[in-house]
Amino acid sequence: MNIYDFKVKTRNGEELDLSSLKGKVLLIVNTATGCGFTPQYEGLEKLFEKYHDKGFEILDFPCDQFGHQAPGTDDEIHQFCTAKYNTKFEQLSKIEVNGDNEEPLYTYLKNCQPNEEVVGLKNKMAMKAVKKISSTCKKDGDIVWNFTKFLVDRNGNVVKRYDPTFNPSDMEEYLVSLI
Repeated sequence: MNIYDFKVKTRNGEELDLSSLKGKVLLIVNTATGCGFTPQYEGLEKLFEKYHDKGFEILDFPCDQFGHQAPGTDDEIHQFCTAKYNTKFEQLSKIEVNGDNEEPLYTYLKNCQPNEEVVGLKNKMAMKAVKKISSTCKKDGDIVWNFTKFLVDRNGNVVKRYDPTFNPSDMEEYLVSLI
């Protein structure tokens, strides 16, 4: 099994076969519109605009499992993101990333990259506090909070997992090496 064996739902309810993205570098992110990390949409969009023409795609999965920070319908979430952050990357249907109803793609991502590296004392303290209030993070490898990011290379290998505090602009150098 690999990343290209999965199909996910778009915000319009259509099926997106990830095999259609073969040969592209992917960044897969669980997001929320009412989270302290929501301003990361700006950095994500900058990366997308800069590298999309070179084979980079972002798959944005809204998730309401962490503090009910992604309320609203898929359309309402999309309208917020396009109005506030002018996002143009693929926004998919709202999902769960942990637990009995977790999206199978996320089970796969977590198995490929079960640990995230948290850099810096401030970020380590923030993630320790977030983990204490994350009611759906019950086992090793679970997603702790919104804006956990998975980077997938052109061959479909899940090569990095970034914690929610990790600023999208800080991954640019590594991203360029994959493109």
